[in-house]
Amino acid sequence: MSVLVSTLGFPRIGPRRELKQALESHWSGKTTAAALLESAASLRAASWARQKAAGVDHIPSNDFSLYDHVLDTSVMVGAIPAIYGWKGGPVPLETYFAMARGSRGEVDGACDAHGNRSAHGLPAMEMTKWFDTNYHYMVPEFGRGQTFSLGSTKPVDEFLEAKRLGIHTRPVLVGPVTYLLLGKSKDPSFHPLALLRNLLPVYVDVLRRLQSAGADWVQMDEPALVLDIDDATRGALQTAYATLASEVPGLKLMLATYFGALGDNLDIAVKLPVAGLHIDLVRAPGQLAPVLDAAPKDLVLSLGLIDGRNVWRADLEPLLARSEAAIRRRGADGIILAPSCSLLHVPVDLAQEEGMDDDLRTWLAFAAQKVGELATLGRALNEGRDAVQDALVASSWAAGARRVSTKIHDPAVRMRLAAVTPAMACRQGSFEERRVLQRQQLGLPAFPTTTIGSFPQTEGVRKARAAHAKGGLSDSEYKAYLQRETETAVRWQEEIGIDVLVHGEFERNDMVQYFGEQLAGYAFTRHGWVQSYGSRYVRPPIIFGDVSRPRPMTVEWSSYAQSLTQKPMKGMLTGPVTMLQWSFVRDDIPRSETCRQIALALRDEVVDLEAAGIGVIQIDEPAIREGLPLRKTEWKAYLDWAVECFRLSASGVVDRTQIHTHMCYSEFNDIIDSIGAMDADVISIETARSKMELLEAFTTYRYPNEIGPGVYDIHAPRLPPVEEMAELLVKAKERLSPDQIWVNPDCGLKTRRWEEVKPALVNMVEAAKKLRATA
Repeated sequence: MSVLVSTLGFPRIGPRRELKQALESHWSGKTTAAALLESAASLRAASWARQKAAGVDHIPSNDFSLYDHVLDTSVMVGAIPAIYGWKGGPVPLETYFAMARGSRGEVDGACDAHGNRSAHGLPAMEMTKWFDTNYHYMVPEFGRGQTFSLGSTKPVDEFLEAKRLGIHTRPVLVGPVTYLLLGKSKDPSFHPLALLRNLLPVYVDVLRRLQSAGADWVQMDEPALVLDIDDATRGALQTAYATLASEVPGLKLMLATYFGALGDNLDIAVKLPVAGLHIDLVRAPGQLAPVLDAAPKDLVLSLGLIDGRNVWRADLEPLLARSEAAIRRRGADGIILAPSCSLLHVPVDLAQEEGMDDDLRTWLAFAAQKVGELATLGRALNEGRDAVQDALVASSWAAGARRVSTKIHDPAVRMRLAAVTPAMACRQGSFEERRVLQRQQLGLPAFPTTTIGSFPQTEGVRKARAAHAKGGLSDSEYKAYLQRETETAVRWQEEIGIDVLVHGEFERNDMVQYFGEQLAGYAFTRHGWVQSYGSRYVRPPIIFGDVSRPRPMTVEWSSYAQSLTQKPMKGMLTGPVTMLQWSFVRDDIPRSETCRQIALALRDEVVDLEAAGIGVIQIDEPAIREGLPLRKTEWKAYLDWAVECFRLSASGVVDRTQIHTHMCYSEFNDIIDSIGAMDADVISIETARSKMELLEAFTTYRYPNEIGPGVYDIHAPRLPPVEEMAELLVKAKERLSPDQIWVNPDCGLKTRRWEEVKPALVNMVEAAKKLRATA
């Protein structure tokens, strides 16, 4: 027998973002649903063919999604909230996208929470981060007595689609226990795991259909096994897999765990009646020995050796040695080589990159290259090292060159970091002292209005940026264009009555990339896109070395915007933790050290903005919670350095300068103490989709500083009426002191269109006025 190679999932977006183009063309009405589905099929076929050609033995299917794989699971099991009007049978594509994005108009059969047709369209389902990654999933909604029924045969359809192309795949399903744990109920006393027995018959049905179609292995993703789970969850796992094993005998299940160690869940994992167990040996390299000791002899082990979440090239010789040791224990037929997790989280192909530093290129591997690394390991184990000697030598050379490169290490940065004192992370006065000075300085009304920072990046803005990059617009022409866009945005905000203005960020391509391009220690790609959610893709920067700020980054545009108005203008920065979390981070020093380097660079920018006359400065930290380790025992260490880094970036200013921060997609209850410790003067948060539920944490904690609860869900293409926003503000007023409340959207408006943004912000200002009138 030989060692097999597998992947747990491959990027679904296409090498050149083909999925985004197909989706947005369909959503805009330019192409039909049939054309969209045809494009999706082409992307799947290309992905399967690429992996087969590279030598992958277990190629995944059903890892592709038009929007989100958790949403696909909700559709598969018929977990469709009543407002979307589903009556059973196959879930229409229109309903699927309404759940994902909301809808501007009516969806056939859909109604509001009171059973009425809505002239304002339907809201999207809630969205949050997938474990501790930068990917977002659509949160399933559950309730007491909920039933499930088959709403989609997508896993079977795509298995058969691959089969017709001559490719035998291993279908991927989100496991039933993880799926239920990912969901939520409006009834806080109800636990979704109570629905397991109702849910399992649909999984059994799907697995039987897959087996009948010819599947021999099915990958069941249960990353919940790396979390802190209770006895009820352990019991649910036993019930689920005992049921699946007895109801679908002969079908081999690969239980896939990733993003961390099994830890105290190892015992339950190795005793479940499955044929294989996948473990993450990148996040948790130390778990190999205990897993080898505990696993039954007939349990196939899938070793997650290649990093599925970062872009660094692997040093193959040490991985080969570990694999050989495992094979000596288990035999070749008991081992499968794999990435640590799905390759969804990395770009598609390094070969597309042009103009990249030659040294940096040799240190990197994207999805296609990671598949190649796995194939190299497989060949070395099956055919001997001589068969891949050149690849092994190149890998060792690249790893050694990276360790000693002078491009990575900056003594000046290390010296400055060593000189940081605790006092540098503290504001001069208390919040109450600062608040008095800031109110005198800013002179704002009750319930002040603002936005989160960005305005729509129109086609004109994107074309001008592209023309400038290609030399079609000179620097002066491009600057003049951006000045016109900025002035138009400033004048419009004044016209509708926004209280604290923003300049719109038309000069910025991305909230992390824009800053990273101006910081030493960062590198960028041209085609290194990864999916954030739906058709929203990002190109994360690569932090390869020590970070510093050679020159001011935002002062020119903030100063220009402030010169156009007497109203306060917010300076807009991305915070150090988010800069870290939304980048591919170097793996040769602790993440905390890199974050402190970024914090010092941003501290310089904050001080320069204040010196330029900017009295309100927002340091966005939407990623603080997503950086939490998955095990609670590790939280305190992370939160301590994360909060310290934010404060280090923000505390170089005088008390009359107002520091804002922004967070989104977060459950705040479990980190509210740390949010309070950040000591921002104002925090704006995403609350529109949750109908202000997320404010409960701030209420219980008695959060003392000011809060802007979002009243406009910017991720849904619908216009919220004044009454809806006012109602949300009334709910906020029930939980907070009136003098704490700011009025703002959930998030930045970059991805929306002006036709949507303008009436929504007009309504938002009117809602604030209504509240003032009743105060």
